[in-house]
Amino acid sequence: MIIVKTKEEIELMRKSALIVSKTLGMLAKEVKEGVTTMQLDKLAEEFIRDQGALPGFLGLYDCPSTLLCSVNEAVVHGLPTKTPLKNGDIVSIDCGALMNEFYGDHAYTFEIGDVDPETKKLIQITKESLYVGIKELKINNRVGDVGHAIQQHCEVHGYGVVRELVGHGLGRKMHEDPEMPNYGRRGRGKKFIEGMVVAIEPMINGGTHKVRQLKDGWTIVTQDGKPSVHFEHDVAIVDGKPEILSTFAYVHEALGIVSHEEDEFRQTALVL
Repeated sequence: MIIVKTKEEIELMRKSALIVSKTLGMLAKEVKEGVTTMQLDKLAEEFIRDQGALPGFLGLYDCPSTLLCSVNEAVVHGLPTKTPLKNGDIVSIDCGALMNEFYGDHAYTFEIGDVDPETKKLIQITKESLYVGIKELKINNRVGDVGHAIQQHCEVHGYGVVRELVGHGLGRKMHEDPEMPNYGRRGRGKKFIEGMVVAIEPMINGGTHKVRQLKDGWTIVTQDGKPSVHFEHDVAIVDGKPEILSTFAYVHEALGIVSHEEDEFRQTALVL
């Protein structure tokens, strides 16, 4: 059952989402060659608690960390390690925060040093697909409309759209209805309604869509060892249209990136 949020609850969720956005922005300055994902995890936990929030992942489903850091062929759910990041790596950092009884859940894929052109293109197309999907989150559309849009945008480039892992509804629980696959058929699935909030998160592989789980019971990797990219935004339906609650603006500011990708999906002005 989809749990509808009031406008007041959506504003509380925006605060939770922005805690995560600010955390990713802080980490953007720290993600570099020689740093370990375990070091990043410690920084993130301290930062979130300093903001008056709780790490959303830590302890959830027995998760042992604040961040999930997925390097290169890791798709999602990578546990932080003591292995230093190296030049040419990519790392998806997925982070959650709990504040005012609501969750924020948000992810960004970072480049370490000189990343090869093929992987850069995979990052670009995956990020584009996130906004292609968000555009379909509006009154009277259905879950399949978002998934179909993301799938089409990525598969035309020969990329694999992960099937086993999906986006989800978001609220007082980290995972609510509806599930939000990154593939599907137009006009299929649950109908979107005013006040719903979801996490849309394309997980796109450079090769096959097939994945497997490592022995740690968490980390999901591509079967063919090719890189995978993951981006995620929290999005509400407000006045019939998609409203992004999270933002990559803090990351972009830290990395010196100029972007207007979010502008059409923000009815409320963002103050950094």
